Amino acid sequence: MVSHDGVLRVELVVERRQVDLGGHKLWALTYNGGYMPPTLRIHPGDKLDLTMRNTLDQVTNLHVHGLHVSPSGNADNIFIKINPGQTFDYSYQFPTTLRAGTYWYHSHADPISAPQVSGGMSGILIVEGLQQYLPANLRNITEHVIGLKDFQVQGDSVKTEGLHIGGTTNRTVNGQLNPTIPIRPGETQLWRLANISANIYYNVHLQGQQFHVIAHDGTPVDRIWTADSLLLAAGARFDVLVQGGPPGRSQLQTLAYSTGPAGNSFPQATLATLVSEGPSAQATALPTSSFAPTVDLSQAPVAARRTIVFSENKDGTEFYINGKQFDMNRVDIQAKLNTVEEWTIRNDSNEEHSFHVHTNHFQLMSINGLPHQGHGLQDVASVPAMGQFVIRMHFKDYTGKTVLHCHILNHEDAGMMAVLEIVE
Repeated sequence: MVSHDGVLRVELVVERRQVDLGGHKLWALTYNGGYMPPTLRIHPGDKLDLTMRNTLDQVTNLHVHGLHVSPSGNADNIFIKINPGQTFDYSYQFPTTLRAGTYWYHSHADPISAPQVSGGMSGILIVEGLQQYLPANLRNITEHVIGLKDFQVQGDSVKTEGLHIGGTTNRTVNGQLNPTIPIRPGETQLWRLANISANIYYNVHLQGQQFHVIAHDGTPVDRIWTADSLLLAAGARFDVLVQGGPPGRSQLQTLAYSTGPAGNSFPQATLATLVSEGPSAQATALPTSSFAPTVDLSQAPVAARRTIVFSENKDGTEFYINGKQFDMNRVDIQAKLNTVEEWTIRNDSNEEHSFHVHTNHFQLMSINGLPHQGHGLQDVASVPAMGQFVIRMHFKDYTGKTVLHCHILNHEDAGMMAVLEIVE
Protein backbone atom coordinates (compact mmCIF):
# COMPACT_ATOMS: atom_id res chain seq x y z
CA MET A 1 0.00 0.00 0.00
CA VAL A 2 1.62 3.22 -1.24
CA SER A 3 1.02 6.81 -0.16
CA HIS A 4 -0.26 9.34 -2.72
CA ASP A 5 -0.13 13.13 -2.47
CA GLY A 6 1.31 12.94 1.02
CA VAL A 7 -1.30 10.59 2.52
CA LEU A 8 -1.64 6.84 3.01
CA ARG A 9 -5.06 5.58 4.08
CA VAL A 10 -5.14 2.02 5.37
CA GLU A 11 -7.73 -0.23 6.95
CA LEU A 12 -6.29 -3.12 8.94
CA VAL A 13 -8.78 -5.81 9.93
CA VAL A 14 -7.50 -8.01 12.75
CA GLU A 15 -8.97 -11.49 12.49
CA ARG A 16 -8.28 -15.12 13.24
CA ARG A 17 -8.54 -17.08 10.03
CA GLN A 18 -7.03 -20.00 8.15
CA VAL A 19 -3.97 -19.33 6.03
CA ASP A 20 -1.79 -21.49 3.81
CA LEU A 21 1.64 -21.88 5.40
CA GLY A 22 4.08 -24.29 3.80
CA GLY A 23 1.27 -26.27 2.19
CA HIS A 24 -0.71 -26.58 5.43
CA LYS A 25 -3.96 -24.84 6.35
CA LEU A 26 -3.40 -23.29 9.77
CA TRP A 27 -5.43 -20.90 11.91
CA ALA A 28 -3.43 -17.70 12.41
CA LEU A 29 -3.87 -14.14 13.67
CA THR A 30 -3.92 -11.94 10.59
CA TYR A 31 -4.05 -8.39 9.31
CA ASN A 32 -6.35 -8.22 6.27
CA GLY A 33 -6.45 -12.00 6.06
CA GLY A 34 -2.76 -12.57 5.39
CA TYR A 35 -0.04 -14.15 7.51
CA MET A 36 2.21 -11.69 5.64
CA PRO A 37 0.10 -8.53 5.63
CA PRO A 38 0.44 -5.53 3.29
CA THR A 39 3.75 -3.66 3.14
CA LEU A 40 3.08 0.02 3.82
CA ARG A 41 5.20 2.52 1.88
CA ILE A 42 5.40 6.19 2.85
CA HIS A 43 7.63 9.22 2.26
CA PRO A 44 9.09 11.61 4.86
CA GLY A 45 6.48 14.23 5.71
CA ASP A 46 3.54 11.96 4.87
CA LYS A 47 0.44 11.40 6.93
CA LEU A 48 -0.73 7.86 7.69
CA ASP A 49 -4.42 7.45 8.54
CA LEU A 50 -4.90 3.88 9.70
CA THR A 51 -8.20 2.40 10.81
CA MET A 52 -7.86 -0.79 12.84
CA ARG A 53 -10.89 -3.06 13.22
CA ASN A 54 -10.52 -5.71 15.92
CA THR A 55 -12.57 -8.86 15.31
CA LEU A 56 -10.60 -10.95 17.83
CA ASP A 57 -11.96 -11.98 21.23
CA GLN A 58 -9.05 -10.19 22.92
CA VAL A 59 -7.70 -6.66 23.16
CA THR A 60 -5.09 -5.42 20.67
CA ASN A 61 -3.33 -2.23 19.47
CA LEU A 62 -0.56 -1.16 17.06
CA HIS A 63 3.05 0.01 17.24
CA VAL A 64 4.95 1.42 14.26
CA HIS A 65 8.38 0.12 15.20
CA GLY A 66 11.34 2.48 14.91
CA LEU A 67 9.44 5.42 13.45
CA HIS A 68 10.17 8.89 14.80
CA VAL A 69 6.61 10.06 15.45
CA SER A 70 4.51 11.23 18.37
CA PRO A 71 3.96 8.59 21.10
CA SER A 72 0.80 10.37 22.25
CA GLY A 73 -2.85 10.75 21.29
CA ASN A 74 -3.95 8.64 18.32
CA ALA A 75 -0.39 8.22 17.00
CA ASP A 76 2.22 5.68 18.20
CA ASN A 77 0.56 5.36 21.59
CA ILE A 78 1.07 1.82 22.87
CA PHE A 79 -1.15 2.51 25.90
CA ILE A 80 -4.22 2.47 23.63
CA LYS A 81 -6.43 -0.61 24.01
CA ILE A 82 -8.71 -1.65 21.15
CA ASN A 83 -11.29 -3.98 22.66
CA PRO A 84 -12.97 -6.91 20.88
CA GLY A 85 -15.40 -5.60 18.26
CA GLN A 86 -14.00 -2.07 18.41
CA THR A 87 -12.65 0.07 15.56
CA PHE A 88 -9.96 2.67 16.24
CA ASP A 89 -8.59 5.45 14.00
CA TYR A 90 -4.84 5.99 14.23
CA SER A 91 -3.34 9.12 12.69
CA TYR A 92 0.40 9.63 12.28
CA GLN A 93 1.93 12.84 10.94
CA PHE A 94 5.54 12.03 10.08
CA PRO A 95 8.22 14.73 10.04
CA THR A 96 9.98 15.72 6.82
CA THR A 97 13.21 14.65 8.57
CA LEU A 98 12.03 11.01 8.84
CA ARG A 99 14.92 8.74 7.85
CA ALA A 100 14.61 6.46 4.84
CA GLY A 101 14.80 2.71 5.44
CA THR A 102 12.95 -0.37 6.63
CA TYR A 103 10.61 -0.38 9.64
CA TRP A 104 7.74 -2.61 10.74
CA TYR A 105 4.40 -2.64 12.50
CA HIS A 106 3.01 -5.08 15.05
CA SER A 107 0.79 -5.59 18.07
CA HIS A 108 2.03 -4.07 21.33
CA ALA A 109 -0.84 -5.25 23.55
CA ASP A 110 0.52 -5.90 27.04
CA PRO A 111 0.88 -8.64 28.23
CA ILE A 112 -0.05 -10.56 25.06
CA SER A 113 2.30 -9.04 22.48
CA ALA A 114 4.23 -12.33 22.05
CA PRO A 115 1.10 -14.45 21.38
CA GLN A 116 -0.26 -11.91 18.90
CA VAL A 117 2.98 -11.32 16.99
CA SER A 118 3.88 -15.02 16.94
CA GLY A 119 0.35 -15.69 15.69
CA GLY A 120 1.07 -13.53 12.65
CA MET A 121 0.41 -9.91 13.62
CA SER A 122 3.46 -8.19 12.10
CA GLY A 123 4.21 -6.51 8.77
CA ILE A 124 6.72 -4.26 6.99
CA LEU A 125 6.67 -0.46 6.68
CA ILE A 126 9.10 1.27 4.32
CA VAL A 127 10.11 4.93 4.28
CA GLU A 128 11.11 5.75 0.71
CA GLY A 129 14.24 7.68 -0.22
CA LEU A 130 17.15 5.32 0.45
CA GLN A 131 18.07 5.11 -3.24
CA GLN A 132 18.84 8.85 -3.42
CA TYR A 133 22.18 8.16 -1.75
CA LEU A 134 23.19 5.51 -4.31
CA PRO A 135 25.10 6.24 -7.55
CA ALA A 136 22.74 7.13 -10.41
CA ASN A 137 23.19 3.74 -12.10
CA LEU A 138 21.96 1.92 -8.94
CA ARG A 139 18.88 4.00 -8.15
CA ASN A 140 16.40 1.81 -10.03
CA ILE A 141 17.65 -1.63 -9.02
CA THR A 142 15.35 -4.52 -8.17
CA GLU A 143 14.29 -4.49 -4.52
CA HIS A 144 13.24 -7.45 -2.37
CA VAL A 145 11.48 -7.18 0.98
CA ILE A 146 12.64 -10.11 3.12
CA GLY A 147 10.32 -10.24 6.12
CA LEU A 148 11.67 -12.88 8.52
CA LYS A 149 8.95 -14.37 10.70
CA ASP A 150 8.61 -17.80 12.24
CA PHE A 151 5.73 -19.99 13.31
CA GLN A 152 5.40 -22.95 15.65
CA VAL A 153 2.53 -25.37 15.11
CA GLN A 154 0.01 -26.66 17.63
CA GLY A 155 -2.66 -28.89 16.11
CA ASP A 156 -4.32 -27.01 13.25
CA SER A 157 -3.09 -23.59 14.42
CA VAL A 158 -0.07 -21.37 14.60
CA LYS A 159 0.99 -21.66 18.22
CA THR A 160 0.38 -18.58 20.34
CA GLU A 161 0.25 -19.80 23.95
CA GLY A 162 3.04 -21.40 26.00
CA LEU A 163 5.68 -20.36 23.50
CA HIS A 164 9.16 -21.79 24.04
CA ILE A 165 11.65 -19.45 22.41
CA GLY A 166 14.07 -22.27 21.56
CA GLY A 167 11.34 -24.66 20.42
CA THR A 168 11.15 -26.19 16.96
CA THR A 169 9.98 -23.50 14.59
CA ASN A 170 9.47 -22.79 10.90
CA ARG A 171 11.38 -19.77 9.63
CA THR A 172 9.72 -18.07 6.70
CA VAL A 173 10.56 -15.33 4.22
CA ASN A 174 7.38 -13.30 3.65
CA GLY A 175 5.37 -16.25 4.96
CA GLN A 176 6.98 -18.72 2.54
CA LEU A 177 9.18 -21.71 3.37
CA ASN A 178 12.43 -21.58 1.37
CA PRO A 179 11.19 -19.47 -1.55
CA THR A 180 13.46 -18.74 -4.52
CA ILE A 181 14.82 -15.26 -5.14
CA PRO A 182 15.77 -14.62 -8.80
CA ILE A 183 18.85 -12.59 -9.74
CA ARG A 184 20.92 -12.27 -12.90
CA PRO A 185 24.68 -12.89 -12.81
CA GLY A 186 26.33 -9.59 -11.94
CA GLU A 187 23.04 -7.87 -11.11
CA THR A 188 22.90 -5.63 -8.03
CA GLN A 189 19.77 -5.81 -5.86
CA LEU A 190 18.55 -4.04 -2.72
CA TRP A 191 17.38 -6.43 -0.01
CA ARG A 192 15.43 -5.25 3.01
CA LEU A 193 16.15 -7.78 5.80
CA ALA A 194 13.72 -7.42 8.70
CA ASN A 195 13.33 -9.61 11.78
CA ILE A 196 9.60 -9.29 12.42
CA SER A 197 9.35 -12.41 14.60
CA ALA A 198 8.18 -12.36 18.21
CA ASN A 199 11.18 -13.84 19.97
CA ILE A 200 13.95 -15.36 17.89
CA TYR A 201 17.27 -14.12 16.53
CA TYR A 202 18.50 -14.48 12.95
CA ASN A 203 22.20 -14.69 12.04
CA VAL A 204 21.80 -14.16 8.31
CA HIS A 205 24.40 -15.34 5.79
CA LEU A 206 24.35 -15.60 1.99
CA GLN A 207 26.60 -18.36 0.66
CA GLY A 208 29.56 -17.04 -1.31
CA GLN A 209 28.55 -13.41 -0.82
CA GLN A 210 29.05 -10.43 1.40
CA PHE A 211 26.30 -8.06 2.43
CA HIS A 212 26.95 -4.38 1.70
CA VAL A 213 25.05 -2.56 4.44
CA ILE A 214 23.47 0.76 3.43
CA ALA A 215 20.96 1.19 6.30
CA HIS A 216 20.43 -0.20 9.80
CA ASP A 217 17.13 -0.02 11.70
CA GLY A 218 15.72 2.52 9.27
CA THR A 219 18.77 4.81 9.32
CA PRO A 220 21.02 5.21 6.24
CA VAL A 221 24.67 4.64 7.20
CA ASP A 222 27.35 7.31 6.91
CA ARG A 223 29.67 4.77 5.31
CA ILE A 224 28.80 1.50 3.56
CA TRP A 225 30.26 -1.50 5.38
CA THR A 226 30.43 -5.18 4.50
CA ALA A 227 29.76 -8.34 6.48
CA ASP A 228 29.74 -12.09 5.84
CA SER A 229 26.81 -12.43 8.25
CA LEU A 230 24.45 -10.05 10.02
CA LEU A 231 22.93 -10.66 13.44
CA LEU A 232 19.31 -9.55 13.51
CA ALA A 233 18.32 -9.54 17.16
CA ALA A 234 14.56 -9.48 17.76
CA GLY A 235 13.18 -6.41 15.98
CA ALA A 236 16.32 -5.45 14.00
CA ARG A 237 16.58 -4.55 10.28
CA PHE A 238 19.33 -4.13 7.70
CA ASP A 239 19.08 -2.77 4.15
CA VAL A 240 21.82 -4.35 2.04
CA LEU A 241 23.13 -4.55 -1.52
CA VAL A 242 23.84 -8.00 -2.98
CA GLN A 243 25.22 -8.99 -6.39
CA GLY A 244 24.39 -12.04 -8.45
CA GLY A 245 27.20 -14.58 -8.69
CA PRO A 246 27.86 -17.06 -11.53
CA PRO A 247 24.82 -19.01 -12.77
CA GLY A 248 23.65 -21.44 -10.10
CA ARG A 249 21.89 -21.70 -6.74
CA SER A 250 23.03 -20.53 -3.32
CA GLN A 251 21.34 -20.46 0.05
CA LEU A 252 20.27 -17.57 2.19
CA GLN A 253 20.78 -19.05 5.64
CA THR A 254 20.51 -18.24 9.28
CA LEU A 255 23.63 -19.59 10.98
CA ALA A 256 23.63 -21.31 14.37
CA TYR A 257 23.52 -18.80 17.21
CA SER A 258 23.31 -18.99 21.01
CA THR A 259 22.06 -16.18 23.23
CA GLY A 260 23.97 -17.50 26.25
CA PRO A 261 23.93 -20.18 28.97
CA ALA A 262 20.46 -19.17 30.20
CA GLY A 263 19.25 -18.28 26.71
CA ASN A 264 18.46 -20.21 23.57
CA SER A 265 20.42 -22.04 20.89
CA PHE A 266 19.07 -21.43 17.43
CA PRO A 267 20.15 -24.02 14.82
CA GLN A 268 21.31 -23.28 11.29
CA ALA A 269 18.45 -23.21 8.77
CA THR A 270 17.85 -22.34 5.13
CA LEU A 271 15.67 -19.26 4.67
CA ALA A 272 15.54 -18.93 0.87
CA THR A 273 17.38 -20.02 -2.29
CA LEU A 274 19.01 -17.43 -4.51
CA VAL A 275 18.86 -18.51 -8.18
CA SER A 276 21.35 -16.75 -10.45
CA GLU A 277 20.29 -17.20 -14.07
CA GLY A 278 19.52 -15.40 -17.31
CA PRO A 279 21.56 -12.89 -19.30
CA SER A 280 24.46 -11.45 -17.36
CA ALA A 281 24.21 -7.89 -16.10
CA GLN A 282 27.12 -5.51 -16.20
CA ALA A 283 28.61 -5.93 -12.73
CA THR A 284 28.80 -2.52 -11.08
CA ALA A 285 31.48 -1.64 -8.58
CA LEU A 286 29.57 -1.20 -5.34
CA PRO A 287 30.11 2.06 -3.49
CA THR A 288 32.47 1.70 -0.55
CA SER A 289 32.95 5.28 0.61
CA SER A 290 30.71 7.74 2.38
CA PHE A 291 26.98 7.21 1.90
CA ALA A 292 24.46 9.39 3.74
CA PRO A 293 24.70 12.22 6.26
CA THR A 294 24.24 10.94 9.78
CA VAL A 295 24.24 12.12 13.35
CA ASP A 296 27.21 11.77 15.72
CA LEU A 297 26.40 12.33 19.39
CA SER A 298 29.91 11.59 20.67
CA GLN A 299 30.69 15.29 21.22
CA ALA A 300 27.21 16.32 22.36
CA PRO A 301 26.74 17.80 25.85
CA VAL A 302 25.21 15.11 28.09
CA ALA A 303 22.29 16.29 30.21
CA ALA A 304 21.96 13.09 32.28
CA ARG A 305 23.60 9.73 32.72
CA ARG A 306 21.60 6.68 33.76
CA THR A 307 22.17 2.97 34.35
CA ILE A 308 19.41 0.65 33.22
CA VAL A 309 19.68 -2.93 34.46
CA PHE A 310 18.05 -5.94 32.78
CA SER A 311 17.62 -8.96 35.05
CA GLU A 312 15.44 -12.01 35.55
CA ASN A 313 14.55 -14.52 38.24
CA LYS A 314 16.30 -17.86 38.57
CA ASP A 315 13.62 -19.76 36.68
CA GLY A 316 13.51 -17.29 33.79
CA THR A 317 9.80 -16.66 34.32
CA GLU A 318 9.92 -13.06 35.58
CA PHE A 319 11.91 -10.22 34.01
CA TYR A 320 12.86 -6.83 35.41
CA ILE A 321 14.23 -3.41 34.49
CA ASN A 322 16.00 -1.81 37.44
CA GLY A 323 14.50 -4.47 39.68
CA LYS A 324 10.89 -3.68 38.74
CA GLN A 325 8.34 -5.31 36.50
CA PHE A 326 6.36 -3.22 34.04
CA ASP A 327 3.61 -0.99 35.41
CA MET A 328 1.95 1.27 32.84
CA ASN A 329 0.88 3.66 35.60
CA ARG A 330 4.42 4.25 36.89
CA VAL A 331 6.93 6.56 35.19
CA ASP A 332 10.37 4.97 35.45
CA ILE A 333 12.47 7.53 33.57
CA GLN A 334 11.75 11.18 32.85
CA ALA A 335 13.85 12.85 30.14
CA LYS A 336 13.82 16.43 28.88
CA LEU A 337 13.03 17.34 25.29
CA ASN A 338 15.96 18.67 23.23
CA THR A 339 18.60 17.09 25.49
CA VAL A 340 21.04 14.21 24.98
CA GLU A 341 21.31 11.50 27.62
CA GLU A 342 23.85 8.71 28.03
CA TRP A 343 22.54 5.37 29.22
CA THR A 344 24.51 2.36 30.35
CA ILE A 345 22.41 -0.73 29.63
CA ARG A 346 23.63 -3.51 31.93
CA ASN A 347 22.58 -7.14 31.65
CA ASP A 348 22.72 -9.05 34.95
CA SER A 349 21.42 -12.25 33.37
CA ASN A 350 23.11 -15.13 31.57
CA GLU A 351 21.31 -14.52 28.27
CA GLU A 352 21.30 -11.76 25.69
CA HIS A 353 18.41 -9.31 25.63
CA SER A 354 17.27 -7.27 22.64
CA PHE A 355 17.09 -3.67 23.89
CA HIS A 356 14.60 -1.39 22.11
CA VAL A 357 13.35 2.11 22.84
CA HIS A 358 10.44 3.89 21.16
CA THR A 359 10.20 7.37 19.56
CA ASN A 360 13.92 8.21 19.20
CA HIS A 361 16.87 6.26 17.77
CA PHE A 362 20.13 5.97 19.71
CA GLN A 363 23.84 5.83 18.98
CA LEU A 364 25.63 2.75 20.30
CA MET A 365 28.88 4.10 21.78
CA SER A 366 30.57 1.04 23.31
CA ILE A 367 30.05 -2.66 24.01
CA ASN A 368 31.63 -4.14 27.14
CA GLY A 369 33.88 -1.10 27.37
CA LEU A 370 35.16 -1.28 23.78
CA PRO A 371 34.33 1.68 21.51
CA HIS A 372 31.76 0.86 18.83
CA GLN A 373 31.28 2.50 15.42
CA GLY A 374 27.92 1.55 13.97
CA HIS A 375 27.98 4.17 11.17
CA GLY A 376 24.58 5.49 12.18
CA LEU A 377 21.73 5.40 14.67
CA GLN A 378 19.65 2.34 15.55
CA ASP A 379 16.62 1.36 17.62
CA VAL A 380 17.57 -2.23 18.58
CA ALA A 381 20.79 -3.60 20.08
CA SER A 382 21.53 -6.92 21.77
CA VAL A 383 23.06 -6.47 25.23
CA PRO A 384 25.56 -9.28 25.94
CA ALA A 385 24.93 -11.85 28.66
CA MET A 386 26.48 -10.52 31.91
CA GLY A 387 27.70 -7.53 29.86
CA GLN A 388 26.76 -3.98 29.05
CA PHE A 389 26.74 -1.30 26.40
CA VAL A 390 26.55 2.50 26.41
CA ILE A 391 24.18 4.51 24.21
CA ARG A 392 23.46 8.17 23.64
CA MET A 393 20.02 9.41 22.66
CA HIS A 394 18.73 12.82 21.56
CA PHE A 395 15.13 13.47 22.61
CA LYS A 396 13.71 15.38 19.65
CA ASP A 397 10.38 16.83 18.50
CA TYR A 398 7.95 14.83 20.65
CA THR A 399 6.86 14.74 24.28
CA GLY A 400 4.72 12.15 26.02
CA LYS A 401 4.86 8.72 27.59
CA THR A 402 6.52 5.86 25.73
CA VAL A 403 8.49 2.73 26.64
CA LEU A 404 11.79 0.91 26.50
CA HIS A 405 11.89 -2.88 26.68
CA CYS A 406 13.41 -6.17 25.67
CA HIS A 407 12.17 -6.99 22.18
CA ILE A 408 12.15 -10.70 22.94
CA LEU A 409 8.42 -10.37 23.42
CA ASN A 410 8.12 -13.27 25.86
CA HIS A 411 10.42 -11.24 28.12
CA GLU A 412 8.53 -7.99 27.53
CA ASP A 413 5.22 -9.66 28.40
CA ALA A 414 6.77 -11.10 31.59
CA GLY A 415 7.78 -7.68 32.89
CA MET A 416 10.89 -6.45 31.03
CA MET A 417 9.49 -3.06 30.01
CA ALA A 418 9.64 0.42 31.55
CA VAL A 419 7.85 3.72 31.00
CA LEU A 420 9.87 6.64 29.61
CA GLU A 421 8.26 10.09 29.77
CA ILE A 422 9.67 12.88 27.63
CA VAL A 423 8.77 16.31 29.04
CA GLU A 424 9.26 19.95 28.02
